[in-house]
Amino acid sequence: MIGFTSFFDVLLDTIRDVTPIVCIIFGFQFAVLRRPVKNLRMVVLGFVLVIWGLTCFLVGLELALFPLGETMAMQLTEPDFLGSVRVSLSGVLQWFDYYWVYLFAFFIGFSTTIAEPSLIAVAIKANQVSGGSISVNGLRFAVALGVAVGIALGSYRIVVGDPIHYYIIAGYVVVVVQTFYAPSIIIPLAYDSGGVTTSTVTVPLVAALGLGLASTVPGEIL
Repeated sequence: MIGFTSFFDVLLDTIRDVTPIVCIIFGFQFAVLRRPVKNLRMVVLGFVLVIWGLTCFLVGLELALFPLGETMAMQLTEPDFLGSVRVSLSGVLQWFDYYWVYLFAFFIGFSTTIAEPSLIAVAIKANQVSGGSISVNGLRFAVALGVAVGIALGSYRIVVGDPIHYYIIAGYVVVVVQTFYAPSIIIPLAYDSGGVTTSTVTVPLVAALGLGLASTVPGEIL
């Protein structure tokens, strides 16, 4: 259990990380623009809340999400859960014995992306700009499906122990080919939608799952 000292250390680290941003914003405001900050009290209060929120968020990751992800990964990869009969017959686990891991990774990727606030904001704005031609839920489900497939594929890579650069190169090739054939109006939105998935909800849960799998699965499974 994290104590008060550890919480204070995380708070100091958060203040240190946010300080350069504050210096740049206020530096440009006073030195370049030479204008006072409107609602200075609200701005300062906002920064205080950001620092406090980030600190609680980081502490929450250490207390809940990362241990939970590791525990779930251990439970999903236990031989008893995967099937003791198959293990006793073959002597080793094969990559297809981890189908529950792939399925869980798919659904956790889909559900967290659907709940991602930044993606919801982008989808709403895209719907407004396109005059309703781009559906809010349609964009969210499309992005969530892509993330789910990617996370499931990443779980497979952890299980089999393949070099990661093969998957990265293949992914970029697919993206480049799609960029050539996709309508130009959808390309910026597609790239932005891919970026906003790496945000507050998706990253902690996916990282916890990945760390748990990496610490429990031996890798290089045939």
